[in-house]
Amino acid sequence: MRKKIVAGNWKMNTTCPEGVELAKAVAAKSVEVPANVGLIVAPPATNLYCVAEAIKGSKVELSAQNCADHTSGAYTGEISAAMISSVGCQWTILGHSERRQYYGETDEKLVVKTKLALEAGLGVILCVGENLDEREAGKHFDVCTEQIKNVLYNFTAEDMKKIVIAYEPVWAIGTGKTATAEQAEEIHACIRKVIAEKFGQTVADDTTILYGGSCKPSNAKELFAQSDIDGGLIGGAALKADDFIQIALSF
Repeated sequence: MRKKIVAGNWKMNTTCPEGVELAKAVAAKSVEVPANVGLIVAPPATNLYCVAEAIKGSKVELSAQNCADHTSGAYTGEISAAMISSVGCQWTILGHSERRQYYGETDEKLVVKTKLALEAGLGVILCVGENLDEREAGKHFDVCTEQIKNVLYNFTAEDMKKIVIAYEPVWAIGTGKTATAEQAEEIHACIRKVIAEKFGQTVADDTTILYGGSCKPSNAKELFAQSDIDGGLIGGAALKADDFIQIALSF
């Protein structure tokens, strides 16, 4: 049975002291969450080490929000996958819609970043999804299929054991809009089908696919009841420990 996961992307929020306070609250409440549901928090890079200390001994795992597309060198301001791993991260998020939109993240670059993350021993939460124009033009299946093929078809079935996919309807991020459970499920099912075409049905059935569009306590149960939705990549609701844990209790 594939892993259920609720991951919190804190984005550019929390100072180090605020991050420690939030992480400790999540860790304390994590005992309420069933053993088969994984919890991940992704604070800003400045908070990774202090949050790693705050969640030590709990079931909560640590993720970065990005990593560099080089191993080391004269790349001022960048943080390599090995550096991220060295402070206690088990995961990194790659290809988030905000990285694609604001920082020119391309599928080609994501292939490199995913390779470096896997080599550093990190799991990868790879984000895919369509914007509003693509959704309204009926291109949402094509966009997600292309993103999956462009990145993941460069890897092996063995690599897929360390990769989680997060579907982000970009039009539902930070807007208060949410895809209906049926809209989310049909895209998740499409993604699983694309994975099966390359890696086989067993790998597809074992791949965790998260919903990443304004998931909150009020809609998590309906979303998570869908057969192909295995959890959530949570934004705003992850900044409140009670809300984050409530989402994790929605399976």
